Amino acid sequence: MFLALLALLFVVGPITELYVIVQVSHVIGGWETIALLLVESVLGAWLMKRQGRGVLHRIQTQIEANHLPTKELVDGGLIIFAGALMLTPGFLTDLLGFVLLIPPSRAVVRALVMRRITARLGTGFTVLGGAGRLWTRRPGRTPFDEGDGEPGGVGDVYDTTAKERIRSNQIPPGERP
Repeated sequence: MFLALLALLFVVGPITELYVIVQVSHVIGGWETIALLLVESVLGAWLMKRQGRGVLHRIQTQIEANHLPTKELVDGGLIIFAGALMLTPGFLTDLLGFVLLIPPSRAVVRALVMRRITARLGTGFTVLGGAGRLWTRRPGRTPFDEGDGEPGGVGDVYDTTAKERIRSNQIPPGERP
């Protein structure tokens, strides 16, 4: 299935793009088509830069608040993907790139991507974050739920010094986070 999708993407995609470019050039002219493709690329680069800065700011805010920036990271990935689409010459890829750069339509795609990631995640994970923070997830919880204040809940933050105290057996097993 995956190989068929790649074949479709890399064979049928460029042929379709070339067909659309030729049809547009018949309607508005060759030089005008090239100019339109260049203007779309410049506009896409500007939008990508603007949206990317906003996402970086939101990621930083989430990390400073000791929250996992899951939505923001998915948004960042979608913006990078949109930028790659904008670099590919063609009207259809530019259109898809513009759709991913518009926040409301990107939110729909982000929800689909996050649902897919949630379905494929294993039983749990531990992530060491910046500033010596440790995030954990209990099995059975989705990685995008808010922490419930219980040890091991999503979004629960532990200081790494507690981890070191556990290793040195300074915290009894019944009192460990």
